[in-house]
Amino acid sequence: MSEQDLRAAPPGAAHVDAGDTGYSKSLRTRHVNMIAIGGAIGTGLFLGAGGRLASAGPSLAIAYAVCGFFAFMVVRALGELVLHRPSSGSFVSYSREFMGERGAFVAGWMHFLNWSTTGIVDITAIALYLHYWTMFTDIPQWVLALVALAVVVSINLISVRIFGELEFWFSIVKVGALVVFMCIGVFLVVTGHDVGGAEAGPTTMFEHGGVFPKGVLPMLVVIQGVVFAYASTELVGVAAGETENPEKIMPKAINSIVWRILVFYVGSVVLLAMLLPWNAYKEGESPFVTVLAKLGVPAAGGVMNLIVLTAALSSLNSGLYSTGRILRSLGAAGSAPRFTTAMSRTHVPYGGILLTTSVCVLGVGLNAWVPKDAFEIVLNFAAVGVLGTWAMIMISHLLFVRRARRGELARPSYRLPGSPVTEIATLAFLGAVVVLMWFDRDGAGHMTVTAGPAIAAALVAGWFCARGRVRALREARDAGPAAGRDE
Repeated sequence: MSEQDLRAAPPGAAHVDAGDTGYSKSLRTRHVNMIAIGGAIGTGLFLGAGGRLASAGPSLAIAYAVCGFFAFMVVRALGELVLHRPSSGSFVSYSREFMGERGAFVAGWMHFLNWSTTGIVDITAIALYLHYWTMFTDIPQWVLALVALAVVVSINLISVRIFGELEFWFSIVKVGALVVFMCIGVFLVVTGHDVGGAEAGPTTMFEHGGVFPKGVLPMLVVIQGVVFAYASTELVGVAAGETENPEKIMPKAINSIVWRILVFYVGSVVLLAMLLPWNAYKEGESPFVTVLAKLGVPAAGGVMNLIVLTAALSSLNSGLYSTGRILRSLGAAGSAPRFTTAMSRTHVPYGGILLTTSVCVLGVGLNAWVPKDAFEIVLNFAAVGVLGTWAMIMISHLLFVRRARRGELARPSYRLPGSPVTEIATLAFLGAVVVLMWFDRDGAGHMTVTAGPAIAAALVAGWFCARGRVRALREARDAGPAAGRDE
């Protein structure tokens, strides 16, 4: 593409990402909508909300609302970038366009850190959930973890359409379970039904120490875990590269996330606080199971175990899908091993998927003897990956807006409101979460932040190893027929 062609091209068309070629447009509107829903609902709500209610009381609803607001701002910023230029490389491609290859390298490998460690947690959780049923109790935990990994990997390798269908039905199960529970809960509150010896109603939320029964500090401490609960919301941007008519589909899917956050997260926590006193909930038990058990509902534990199993499978499925596309974008530029660019005949980037799978296999090997605290650390490393990914999205958007103001490109009509204040506020919030992790000396947060310099050193070392190949590929493209293409 010549310089004259670039000037004649429409805004946003100058940058071309080599990692975007070869994909099929197999994801339909219903797939994308359910990926958006699934990204906003997971084990962080189904399982984690119980322990957080016990720690922070009803103020947990405030924590979910604050974190949900910033999660929506991140996805809204990503949505504007998607409409500027749809890409399967998503935020890695946008980091490359606005920050160069070093920015793309950091964004991509932080995302890989998140989902590879999350994958270890997911397969272990799946094995533990399966052990709930007696038919699986005699099977070693590592075998169940390996089988679960093999099944989900196989589904991802078949085709993107199969991935979309699986995620669609996973989301149907999760949303259906929440809707049924919330309908039951609203009925109990409206009728003042007895739940565990106490009358359900708004007064239950205020009678046991108020909204902040232990003060404001516990609410601030749980924010780091709440952020991780929203970790998958950005996956809707990755799906844009394999979607027909993203300009039409993506705004609706992204805008719907905000009401899902309000209804499913904030609404569920408020409802749980009105059904039972906050100190009736406990760590390691789903708050929904707690309520149903108090009501004497038979098989409540088994039903909810199936739901959290579905959520863990959905998380593993989404992680493999996104890392495959992100690693291919990195590999096409030289920032990841060459085999990550491999594409199957069904248009699946199997190289990146298998690289993530190999890390998860290490988790299978460690599954029998790694202490519980070690898995908590792995979970916190995943949270660091989430914070890094979100930060790179907001920085990319900030630079995108600056270019638009200089007249170098045009912003789409679908925009992040309040820019550039919104980006700066979100980045400040993410920095505050890191500070909160540092002061979490009783948990794994402090240790994770302490390991931050090691993560930074690994990224620097990795970049110095990859930059030669990145430069060589760029020079080869500049010398070839595609000379003039904006890297």
